[in-house]
Amino acid sequence: VQLQESGGGSVQSGGSLKLSCAASGVTYSRYFMGWFRQAPGKEREPVAIINSDGSTTEYAGSAKGRFTISQDNAKNTLYLQMNTLKPTDTAMYYCAVAEEGWWLLSQPPDYNYCGQGTQVTVSS
Repeated sequence: VQLQESGGGSVQSGGSLKLSCAASGVTYSRYFMGWFRQAPGKEREPVAIINSDGSTTEYAGSAKGRFTISQDNAKNTLYLQMNTLKPTDTAMYYCAVAEEGWWLLSQPPDYNYCGQGTQVTVSS
């Protein structure tokens, strides 16, 4: 399994970013994909998950109402649209694959595979 994130960058508070994760080699018949983040000196924190057919999404408290997870199965790509960004959203963002959704929503998140991450920096 290979996961490659992109789309991170630096934005001002209140701005938006859309992260992408190109996935390949996922062969589970049923799985979840999601995003988690980690800021320097802090524990990994769940962000959002989506199941393999896109029928179920769940968000961690910090992401609810501001972030939207989606996927394009034809392109094997996972997305995270982030709006109304805050300085507290500054972190490395990782996409991950897990056989169970609750793994990705656990604190800290657990998973089968994750990517190298993409940095998001929000300035005030």
